[in-house]
This record gives sequence, structure tokens and C-alpha cells, in this order.
Amino acid sequence: MSKLETLVAGTTATLERIARDFTPAVFASSLAAEDMVLTDLILKNRLPIVIFSLETGRLHKETLAMLDKVKEHYGYDIALFRPEPQAVDQYVAQNGLNAFYDSVEMRRECCRIRKVEPLGRALAGNKAWITGQRRAQSNTRSSLAVHEDDPAHLMDKFNPLADWDEAHVWEYLRANAVPVNALHEQGFPSIGCEPCTRAIEPGEDVRAGRWWWENPESKECGLHVVDGKLIRIKSVAA
Repeated sequence: MSKLETLVAGTTATLERIARDFTPAVFASSLAAEDMVLTDLILKNRLPIVIFSLETGRLHKETLAMLDKVKEHYGYDIALFRPEPQAVDQYVAQNGLNAFYDSVEMRRECCRIRKVEPLGRALAGNKAWITGQRRAQSNTRSSLAVHEDDPAHLMDKFNPLADWDEAHVWEYLRANAVPVNALHEQGFPSIGCEPCTRAIEPGEDVRAGRWWWENPESKECGLHVVDGKLIRIKSVAA
């Protein structure tokens, strides 16, 4: 069995266990490469896991185009959760449209409004949620576990691709003809909101293009943070 086959078997087993023991469960997809691997495995195996995405209002057109690509390829509509319009309007009125460039605090507040609060609504009523995070993505994720306790949302959290590297992600995508975000061909290995994401230079960390004006230690949006600390505190065996 090849390395990729071993990874696929392990990830599929994790997804099947989630579907069996943690129903209802949801998968938070950014519509980027890693998340398309999980989307493909969930839908091909007809697992009862709902896939949703956070439509922040600042996504690239290429990212939004992925919604139609998934619909065309799989016949599946990804659920969308958007920020509260009043909260967005208040932030912009008080601070300016792009105030997130001014400080880490302003950026995290924008992320809270556009991502963290909608995520809370998306997760409500579920027993577990799934992400496409990988250890190799950045130093802030180097200790990532496949199965974690999420104290912020009082539920289980799974990172089935934790031990996948970039090469195996793309090997899987190409071997299975999985639709991918066009931005990946333009030097975007990690994709977030348009004003907060840039293409990376050769040799840079795969997440160097996310919030590129900040120090690496602060580069998390808040979806995986509790009281300023990454949710890596308590993990359980896969």
C-alpha cells in the first residue's frame, strides 16, 4: 500500500467513525485544496456529514466559483453562513472598510464578526465538527491532533488530514479529478478573504500569504482559538 493509500484509508476511517459515533456532525470547508479532499471523501462515500462554508462577504470570486463547481461535479449544495449585516455595518462605520490592516486587534475583530460568529451558528446543535487543518501548514499547527476537545463550542473537533503533507493533498486531488480553486494555480496555497490573502514567494511557508503584514505567531483568525490560545490544549486519541 502506498503512502497516499494509507493516508486515504486512515482519513476515510476517521470520517466513517465521525458519521457513526458523532452524528450530527458538520464539515467547515474553506473551499481550498485540503477541504476539497475531505469534500470528495465525504460525498463519494455518501457520509451523513453536512458541508458548510463561511461566506464572509470578502471572498475572492474564484472561491465563490467553487460553490458552482461542487454543485456541478457532485450535485451537492454547500450550506453558507454569513455574518450579521448590522455587525458588519457597525464595524465599517466605526473603523473603516479595511481597518484590519491597522492592528491585530482590529483584524481579529473583523474575523470575529465575519467568521467566528457565523461559525458558532453553523456548529449549533451538532456533536462534532471537522476541519481541513494540517500540521504542515504552519508552526501554529505543528501539534495538531486528529481528534480534539473543543471547549469553546463544547463539542468534539476532528482534523482528519492532520498528518497529510502538501504533496499528498495534490496527489489525491489530481488522481481523483477533484475540482480545485483556480487561485491555487496563481500562487495561493492557503486562501482566505481577498484583502487578507496574497500569493506566496518560492520557499515561503504555505500560510505566509495569510495576514502577511502580521507576525507568524498571530496568524490565526479565531476559529481555532480560545482566550487567545490555540485549541490544542486537550486532545484525545484517534
